[in-house]
Amino acid sequence: MKELHQLILAGESETLDFKKRIAQPDRIARTLASFANTRGGIILVGVMDNGQITGIDPEEEKHLLTQAATQFCQPPVQIFFKEMEEDDKTVLKVIIPESREKPHLVKFAEEDWREYIRINDETVQTGKRTEEELLPPTVEKILPQFEPEELFLLDFLAKNPRITLKQFSRLVNLPHRLAYQTLVRMVLAGAIRFHQKEKEEYYTLR
Repeated sequence: MKELHQLILAGESETLDFKKRIAQPDRIARTLASFANTRGGIILVGVMDNGQITGIDPEEEKHLLTQAATQFCQPPVQIFFKEMEEDDKTVLKVIIPESREKPHLVKFAEEDWREYIRINDETVQTGKRTEEELLPPTVEKILPQFEPEELFLLDFLAKNPRITLKQFSRLVNLPHRLAYQTLVRMVLAGAIRFHQKEKEEYYTLR
């Protein structure tokens, strides 16, 4: 099938992931949330990391993925399924749109909910929250309180088309690690967008 082969040839990326099968709903929930929290994406279930097609039982995989999206993600992540056939083997294409309700959190343990985003071909944890923080939002939560470096970032991007991690770190005089954490928070808040289309990754206003 042309579409399936094109996806496999493209390889894993910020918007594409391969899974041989779904074993643990709590683990795949991290990938689902990371796509929803970033630019959306596709998971091919029944494909190994090297691109080999192994095939799966689609109904079993759909059940586990639905469980992951609804029981382990808060708010639930929207997913769509498409079955693809190749040499009598079924591959499940799982489509996760970029969410308008992000950030989606994933249940790691009781009263421990964590945030994930997609960077390159990795699912990256950015923070964790407690059950209390999942309660209906207060006025303080609806109106975000930005830190000085975050306000600087928004002002800079209002006047300039883009900024890199290296630039931001230098301009606000923060170590790369702390500057990166600030950028991740702003991506999750929906204030800026992450790009990797060129040699050096960069950020822009949404």
